[in-house]
Amino acid sequence: MLGAIFGDIAGSIYEFNNIKTTRFDLFNPSMSVTDDTILTVAVADWLLQESLSKEKLILTIKDYVRKYPHPMGGYGTRFSVWAKSEEVKPYNSWGNGSAMRVSPVGWAFGTLERTEEIAKLSAEITHNHPEGIKGAQVVAAAVFMARNSATKDQIKGYLESRYGYDLSRSCDEIRPQYQFNESCRETVPQAIIAFLESTDFESAIRLAVSLGGDSDTLACITGGIAEAFYGMQYTSSGSNFYQSEMAEFARSKLPSGLKRITEKFYTQFVKPVS
Repeated sequence: MLGAIFGDIAGSIYEFNNIKTTRFDLFNPSMSVTDDTILTVAVADWLLQESLSKEKLILTIKDYVRKYPHPMGGYGTRFSVWAKSEEVKPYNSWGNGSAMRVSPVGWAFGTLERTEEIAKLSAEITHNHPEGIKGAQVVAAAVFMARNSATKDQIKGYLESRYGYDLSRSCDEIRPQYQFNESCRETVPQAIIAFLESTDFESAIRLAVSLGGDSDTLACITGGIAEAFYGMQYTSSGSNFYQSEMAEFARSKLPSGLKRITEKFYTQFVKPVS
């Protein structure tokens, strides 16, 4: 989950000011968590609770929006209206919000089938359009497979055959014409391609941000998968997972409440946080 959080942070200052290169400062002090991180931690919090019901997830997400009402970049317009109202019905969104918040689901269950089932449930509270559901399931499945030692070819093959995404392009082919797009269909495949083309966690984040578009969400999705596949070692130092500069930078940007839930999630589902 720290991989998704770090990706969100790294892309935060480029969401509305795209940078079409992999050469940028990973630790810019202006970077911040956005709604992507807040909602990712909200899903993690829900997974830590006893009841995996839609009703409980709705209450949890609305509570997080109340606690963190003004993230960098704001919340999506339709989501914000829903989250701040008494409404509990979904609004048929096909946006990428269902995919950017789902990475914790990929860590929490022992089978791919159960992972996809809960990813669907997590999406349906808001993003009940088929594309919104599919985006969440694809990302959760990729995280699950990556943490269970699947190869990139196996991940790519499964996602293409089961979900019909075209993952054959390269980042260099996508980048020149790619523009801001909030849909799952035009965000999730691109984020996965950045992961597939990467050589380590760092290069995955750099590739995702370099595509442009909704850069914090792209890198959040890519980062969640890349962490499960590589860990978060920082290439130049070779330091271990929890002492890596990127993991520590992500943790340093988290408000105390988000940090507490993140560490609790790692203790229960991933590995102890030192």
